[in-house]
Amino acid sequence: MEILQTLTDSPSLPALFLLSFLASTILPIGSEWLLIVMIVQGFPRDQLVLTASLGNFLGACTTYLIGIWGSDFIIRTILRIDDRQLSRAGKIYEKYGVWSLFFSWLPAVGDPLCLLAGIFRVGFVRFSLLVFVGKFLRYATLAFFVAQSTGE
Repeated sequence: MEILQTLTDSPSLPALFLLSFLASTILPIGSEWLLIVMIVQGFPRDQLVLTASLGNFLGACTTYLIGIWGSDFIIRTILRIDDRQLSRAGKIYEKYGVWSLFFSWLPAVGDPLCLLAGIFRVGFVRFSLLVFVGKFLRYATLAFFVAQSTGE
């Protein structure tokens, strides 16, 4: 808990980037609270939104790469899915699941969506566009509402 106190006492853009990155991997932490603290302390909102979005996006890319490089292990060993089931799931994901990446910012489901995108080899450009836009809009919306409530 000392780390949280340190981040609150002397927040910085690198700290926000790191926390946003880690929050978008499989670690169960959030970065929104630090963004709020920094807005209240007067940091430039555009820099905060961009920093948090970029960190969160790159964390999602890490999860995506885990899906690509670890897919055989994840599919065969952890999930115990056979080739027929995998083919069926891939067709369903391709038809409906790719657009779900726009919602990769949601708690609890966002990280698995990015992992699935890697497992099913979603094109990186499509992945990047959907994930970054979703994450950017989340941080921008949060920053807007915090600024409105604090009168900035």
